[in-house]
Amino acid sequence: MNYVLYNPLASAGKGKENFEQAKSLIDKEFQEYTSVNLEEYKPEEFFPSLKSEDKVLVLGGDGTLNVFVNNIKNYNVDCDLYYYKGGNGNDFLEDVKETPDQKLVYLNPYFKRLPKITVNGMTRYYVNGIGYGIDGMVCEVADKMKAEGKTDINYASLSIKLLLHGYKCPMATAVVDGKEYQFKKVWLCSAMNGRYYGGGMKIAPGQDRLGDTLSLSVIHNAGKLRTLLIFPKIFKGEHVKNKKMSTILTGKKITVTFTHPMALQIDGETVTNVTTYTVEA
Repeated sequence: MNYVLYNPLASAGKGKENFEQAKSLIDKEFQEYTSVNLEEYKPEEFFPSLKSEDKVLVLGGDGTLNVFVNNIKNYNVDCDLYYYKGGNGNDFLEDVKETPDQKLVYLNPYFKRLPKITVNGMTRYYVNGIGYGIDGMVCEVADKMKAEGKTDINYASLSIKLLLHGYKCPMATAVVDGKEYQFKKVWLCSAMNGRYYGGGMKIAPGQDRLGDTLSLSVIHNAGKLRTLLIFPKIFKGEHVKNKKMSTILTGKKITVTFTHPMALQIDGETVTNVTTYTVEA
């Protein structure tokens, strides 16, 4: 049996529309299948019913993939899994695609090892990365704007506004595989499984999601103007050339503690009031 799982809330509520648009292409790959609305399915019933010969395709963005990962990790599933582009955020696809127009990805190799984050008493898996700093605050402010009914949210301009007015840099202590590091004026502090997050920001250009370590990427020790100048370079991964402002550490277990609480994002999902987090590869 083949299944296509789609999220109607993806792409700001256009998930069903995305599914209909992708249907002809999915038909070529899967021919016969059952479509499943992720808002209505029950993981505790769906995953135990799967057989090794089944195929499951997930249609959505990074957020949908994150929900799927945290659902499926509770069960012993050994069938073939696929991902199809169908959301606003597609940093996972950007990281793994082999051709510019690729939309379908075989997931199994990427699910063999997935990192976990423990924060505010919660532990969960993630796909792309953990963001703390400006990106976490942007997600927090964007969530408030969405709750007010606003839909035209420009994350790039919002980042610049917060950088210039509103964001207060914490200091951070990072412990990477037992070794301690200190950082002042922290603007970004991201624990990455992939290279991209935040809609195409190449924050950890050397990270290999098929490896066995994570990358902690820190933008630090600079004022507003220098930070504003380095931000555009993150989209190409060129920020790492500035060794005074950019530090990347790799390890299997990373704990970061900050001097004051702020928001953190997990594959785009906001967690507020965070002073420390731990990630494990």
